[in-house]
Amino acid sequence: MTPRRIAYVVNCFPKLSQTFVENEVAELRRRNLDVRLLSLRPPADEPRHEILSADGVYYDTDAFSSLLRSFRPQIVHAHFATEPTAVASALATAAGVPFTFTAHGYDVYRRPPADFAARAAAAAAVVTVSHANARHLQTTYSIDRRRIKVLPCGVDTARFRPRGVHAEPPHVVCVARLVPVKNLGVLLEACRMLRERRREFRCVIVGDGRSRNEVVALRDRLQLERVVDLVGPAPPREVVAWWRRATAAVLTSDSEGMPLSLIEAAACGVPALATAVGGAPEVVEDGVTGLLVAPGDVTAVAAGLDRLLRDTRFAARLGAAARRRVEERFSLARQVDALVSLWSSLAAT
Repeated sequence: MTPRRIAYVVNCFPKLSQTFVENEVAELRRRNLDVRLLSLRPPADEPRHEILSADGVYYDTDAFSSLLRSFRPQIVHAHFATEPTAVASALATAAGVPFTFTAHGYDVYRRPPADFAARAAAAAAVVTVSHANARHLQTTYSIDRRRIKVLPCGVDTARFRPRGVHAEPPHVVCVARLVPVKNLGVLLEACRMLRERRREFRCVIVGDGRSRNEVVALRDRLQLERVVDLVGPAPPREVVAWWRRATAAVLTSDSEGMPLSLIEAAACGVPALATAVGGAPEVVEDGVTGLLVAPGDVTAVAAGLDRLLRDTRFAARLGAAARRRVEERFSLARQVDALVSLWSSLAAT
């Protein structure tokens, strides 16, 4: 039996760095499931998402319990193992229904809740976005692997698709939050090396965050103002446009759960250079759909980008393989199929 009424608990909605929530809920609603979004905080003053309306989104935390009593959800689901999961657990217990949660990145590696194991035990199932995450949860918190479901965040392959014509000069595009874990200093140092090799290119960094001033200062200190553009946060339609201009995608993080930006780039037929951390190698297969390097290796990042910019046939082959991989493994429809299947199995028991 497919549950028809689902309550979602999230930290903040909408949020540009978490478009996967909006995509997931939109796909569920396209399948005629009634989904209510309970946001613990109102959105910041940033560009709004474009897929969902404000209908069915609630911000009054004091009213959540009464809302669910009238809504009568069959499943409560949370994104991130932090505060949303704690709230979802309490709401589901009060409603007498099972709850599940999706663990992503920072809530798995850098700032996991101290009682992660207890939250996992209380949940009907734990969803996470990469096999690397699943292994970490199993070994760190002794969670039964059979209770962990790996479901990478999917992308709409009809929306994220190749255009076939790249911008000139070649564009290297990085879609990432400007925070320390993304280690954008490595990317900027690699851009300096490419410029010294007289490689013609433009690097575009899409995103914002608390490290913006430091990133801008390093860019200016390296005299990369004419090479590197920080264009700020962008809604999905602009992100798609940047990927369609790109010759290569890049992500130089020190830690990742499952980087959605690499999946979006691959869906647009863009080969990526990424650090081999977390779930990145599950998207980027070295020499097949992109290139992998060790975290912090500036020389390897520069060499890999140089090859993607210089060897257009090689880059095109990797980009075509990346698109096929997304269609086979990372489509939004495939992800939601698996999520609904999980909930149906829980409802049946």
